[in-house]
Amino acid sequence: MFDSPWRVLHVVANHEKRVAQHLGARSLEHYLPLYAVRSKWTDRTVDLERPLFAGYVFVRFPGEARISVVSTPGVLRLLGNSAGETVSAAEIERIREGLAGGYILRPHPAVSIGERVRVHRGVFEGVEGIVTELRHQCKVIIALAVTKQCFSLEVDLDDVEVLRKPVAGEVLCGRRKSAAFRA
Repeated sequence: MFDSPWRVLHVVANHEKRVAQHLGARSLEHYLPLYAVRSKWTDRTVDLERPLFAGYVFVRFPGEARISVVSTPGVLRLLGNSAGETVSAAEIERIREGLAGGYILRPHPAVSIGERVRVHRGVFEGVEGIVTELRHQCKVIIALAVTKQCFSLEVDLDDVEVLRKPVAGEVLCGRRKSAAFRA
């Protein structure tokens, strides 16, 4: 059981901690990775713990406990049965060690090359572009609509939001899988 893969529970939004408590009361092995965040309220600043994977709790259980797992209050469904829909024990252990070791793990939407994004912080706030490169930062191509000239901008991944999936064949400044941007 120790090296068996973890299953993923999809749970009611903002009920991850409650579901984890119910699983613990049922003596079911579960894991809810949490990260600390400082939140400014109107009258004070508070430190909160939020789920790293909003809407999900990891669980390992023997087959005969399936009914107990899926009937837990707050559980919407148990994801998949195939090996590709489980999480390895090693992957969960890396997340645990990372959080315990002080690494800064934060939720972030998936961003891939070719996706249209909008910058939401800094001088270029509101400008849209296409991701052309991912390294420590995200390289986004931006076009000036009037001149039809392009330039690249490197921004932190935290400073962009994904707008939509890329459309094959779009072109920006001679590059495939890109589109023109409006500043």
